Amino acid sequence: MADQIIVTVSGVDKIGIVAEVTSILAKYNVNIEDIKQTLMQGHFVMFMLCNIENSKKPFKEIKEALTDSGKKLGMEIWVQKREIFDNMHKI
Repeated sequence: MADQIIVTVSGVDKIGIVAEVTSILAKYNVNIEDIKQTLMQGHFVMFMLCNIENSKKPFKEIKEALTDSGKKLGMEIWVQKREIFDNMHKI
């Protein structure tokens, strides 16, 4: 679990969102373990559980690449380590 991250993408739907985000993950050798997406009245939302174990790049660099791509797309992209995400959502 230490090597897992949660990637959340949100914004107005447009062509190429999934392609852009997944190409960055592939570039950094990040494996997508689970993915959910939905479209709500033109608003795109995607959650991904990814594993960065095989990436030679640090978490911070992967996170910056994803958030920078979000700016390019006009989308919000949040990247968190799974352990932090889980702790934030405990009752």
